[in-house]
Amino acid sequence: MKFSIRLLYLYLFSFIGLIIAVIGTVQLVDLGMKVYIFKDADRYDYPLTPKFDPAGKEIALTDKEKEEQKAQQDRETTRNRQRQASTAIAMLLVGVPLYKYHWKLIKKEDK
Repeated sequence: MKFSIRLLYLYLFSFIGLIIAVIGTVQLVDLGMKVYIFKDADRYDYPLTPKFDPAGKEIALTDKEKEEQKAQQDRETTRNRQRQASTAIAMLLVGVPLYKYHWKLIKKEDK
């Protein structure tokens, strides 16, 4: 096997594709563990947002308002999970073909 700039390029991009695919896989595993095993790992309980009257005095939240704020927090958790899944899947869709294509060319040159 002789050394060439082309072969270095192929190994470099094959390695980059593999790294991208590994990171995407790790993100998907992380997300799966948060959803199915460690169910509260990515949930944040923010303090409820208080209401104030025109004089600046705090008004107690109704039960309905408290439920609405908690529902908003749940929706935000869902959106964060969807963003993480989207990023991980995109990394796999880019990384795996990048790796396979360049690795196939490396194998062809080795013959």
